[in-house]
Amino acid sequence: MFSRVLTGATFGVNAHLVEVETNIEQRGPKFFLVGLPDNAVRESIERVSSALRNSGFHFPRGRTTVNLAPADLKKEGSSYDLPIAVGMITASEQIETDILDKFLILGELALDGSLRPIHGALVMAVEAKARGLRGIILPKSNAKEAALVEGLDTYPMESLRETADFLLGEHQILAPFKIDLEEVFARDQHYPLDFADVKGQENVKRSLEVAAAGGHNIILIGPPGSGKTMLAKRLPTILPPLSFEEAVETTKIHSVAGMLPPDTALVSTRPFRSPHHTISDSALVGGGTIPRPGEISLAHHGVLFLDELPEFARNVLEVMRQPLEDAKVTISRSKMSVDYPANFMLVCAMNPCPCGNHGNPNQECTCNPMQIRKYVGKISGPLMDRIDIHVEVPAVKFTELASRRPGELSGSIRERVVRSREIQRRRFAGDGGIFCNSDMQTKEIKLHCQLNTEGAELLKMAMNRLGLSARAYDRILKVARTIADLSGNDQICPEHLGEAIQYRSLDREFYSA
Repeated sequence: MFSRVLTGATFGVNAHLVEVETNIEQRGPKFFLVGLPDNAVRESIERVSSALRNSGFHFPRGRTTVNLAPADLKKEGSSYDLPIAVGMITASEQIETDILDKFLILGELALDGSLRPIHGALVMAVEAKARGLRGIILPKSNAKEAALVEGLDTYPMESLRETADFLLGEHQILAPFKIDLEEVFARDQHYPLDFADVKGQENVKRSLEVAAAGGHNIILIGPPGSGKTMLAKRLPTILPPLSFEEAVETTKIHSVAGMLPPDTALVSTRPFRSPHHTISDSALVGGGTIPRPGEISLAHHGVLFLDELPEFARNVLEVMRQPLEDAKVTISRSKMSVDYPANFMLVCAMNPCPCGNHGNPNQECTCNPMQIRKYVGKISGPLMDRIDIHVEVPAVKFTELASRRPGELSGSIRERVVRSREIQRRRFAGDGGIFCNSDMQTKEIKLHCQLNTEGAELLKMAMNRLGLSARAYDRILKVARTIADLSGNDQICPEHLGEAIQYRSLDREFYSA
């Protein structure tokens, strides 16, 4: 007696089809589970055994062998419980069905036979559609994310008994599960924070607007209490809404990482990740025996905020250098190599010195030059070179704090950002994978960031005086292109270039302090 059930295994942000082969022979009662299962999969036999009995079935009495094919692919997690149980009751002829080859089946079993949510439902649904399957059977809590895949029927189940009845044709589902994407996006576009809460700091708000419009990395440098963290936390309120394609990419990562809340269809707002400075390098970029996404991937299409930047371990910061250039991270292990997308906005905040008062006209700095150089030296030049916008955040004056004049609302700033992003969307419509100006490579920079004679002379003078690198040259052009888009200009004018250069002029002053 033999049966074959189709399920899936996640591999990065992709999935592989796995066949659960069950063979039962009329010999001594033994159970074998093969096919490189991890501990969670090996323990499934105890969950499956109890779930079978509590669902009105019996555990097969013969010699039972369950093979998870392909046998050379490591299997992990608890999503194999339901397909193993279905394989057992079909191989032992407790139910008879001829539609097993039309569905991908996933689910973790509780001891009473009910189904619990799993990780990676969305990426497995994508794989099921690619393999031409009719539909996917999975726990009800994961139905919304799987239903994002058009052309694949989603059948949510609450228990093993309900799944068996469906396979027998006794549990009729009138229509596959569907979701209303417009309602999901509209419901989630609300933020409790607003830029209007921030007093003063108009130049910093402008720099954050430029960063949001072009997806540029930014660092805020200023004394304690000047509003660096407050401003950074309000950055998502002015970012443009996620497109459907961006939302699906982001949801895949959160689904694989198990970070997607139950009954959630997709991540419809841009992520904002703010890890503590004690984070390890593997937690930041991803890792583990079976690689999992880290903070930089969880911030994909969103914001990664590193507060108190010099307090992070130097090796932790240095591992971001390549992902900042490639917009992805490759995690290699002895038996596998996994790519995770990592196209995020890096936002950093730091004090100018250990005491925080260097350059503050209201407070005397107690640090000597050696202490300041050592403090600033915790951040390498190559990492700072990858940050497009460097902004000084001065202490807020009393008159600004006491003022009752309301600041500009996030909604007003966001409208300008959205208009700029729409210009960029049309510009890069034929270039796959480029969503904003910060994504431009050398080819796109040459095409879209051309300067007139006056602009070229201005940039040449800035490069010589500030000692900027070739990377800084490209990044200044990208920022200038964004500033021009915000003003509605097709050409980069000298005033746009001058503002972009200003955002790099802090480098030299800061490092020579």
